[in-house]
Amino acid sequence: MPGRVYRRGRWSWRWRPRSVVVCAALVALTCALGVVAMTQGTIELTAGEVLAALVGTGVVDQTAERVVLGIRLPRLVTGIFVGACLGMAGAIFQSISRNALGSPDIIGLTAGSATGAIVQIVLFDGGPLAVAAWAVGGGLVCSAAVYLLAMTRRSGGGYRLILVGIGVGAFLAAINALLLTRVGLDQALEAEIWLQGSLAGRRWEHALPVLIAFVLLAPPAAAASRRLDLLELGDDTATQLGVRVERSRLALIVIGVGLTALATAAAGPIAFVALAAPQLVRRLNRAPGAPLLSGAVMGSALLVGADLASRHLPFAWSVPVGLATGVLGGVYLLWLLGTTRKV
Repeated sequence: MPGRVYRRGRWSWRWRPRSVVVCAALVALTCALGVVAMTQGTIELTAGEVLAALVGTGVVDQTAERVVLGIRLPRLVTGIFVGACLGMAGAIFQSISRNALGSPDIIGLTAGSATGAIVQIVLFDGGPLAVAAWAVGGGLVCSAAVYLLAMTRRSGGGYRLILVGIGVGAFLAAINALLLTRVGLDQALEAEIWLQGSLAGRRWEHALPVLIAFVLLAPPAAAASRRLDLLELGDDTATQLGVRVERSRLALIVIGVGLTALATAAAGPIAFVALAAPQLVRRLNRAPGAPLLSGAVMGSALLVGADLASRHLPFAWSVPVGLATGVLGGVYLLWLLGTTRKV
């Protein structure tokens, strides 16, 4: 379906009706999954009780109100915005690398953020804000290393970026394991649990930083979407069309790293979402260009759905959502390699 242009004064915005429908459907799906997630748990609630606790109308049981507002809502908000950050970051890096494998978890940025967070956890025992700051720092250092190593040669493009990122990610994973062997059992256990990636026990101090990060970083990412679309055509073509390639690429990398790092700080390293969300939504949109907004919404739906599924596995098993998405990511990666000619 061809795109349409919305104009208001000096500003214009290109949009596609199919993409709007896809986004609306994904938002509705995320809301439905969220309602189900809010009703499930040790204390089962009805949808009416959840709504009454959220809106604050009618007679609300205090226990239900504490469960909804103090436990389940922060977990849901964290899941929504962690998924949104990862989905948007995945769309950015896949467009920059021009490769379906160019997601933060594949090219090592998630591992860099995890290293920064682990250093804070095992050495300084900081709170959520300190962990978030160190995760951002680790992600920025890792991205700088990957970018500089990948750009030592002008040839190779996205393929070289991915290969360098895989190498850096493997190195950082070894560093993370080494750090865990040099600390006390309690600290190592805390860090190991965090490394699994989980939304369990998330409170507002975890939800608010990632919510604020998305609100602050999504607008500049959306504003740069046209330049990102042109970068997908290749550096030479983008330069001829007036794009300052290196400056635009660097700005987009910083935005993507910020989204990835704060999502990782809030929930730990979570695989699959950044890799799969942009590709799945591209197939639904059937349109060219980087799916930033729809990728973010798809990321939210995937993570909220995976978290809900991980809590209701057969045989009374309950696993961290990071393990569940890791299994899905492995299956998806095999499918992607088997069905895509060029990755």
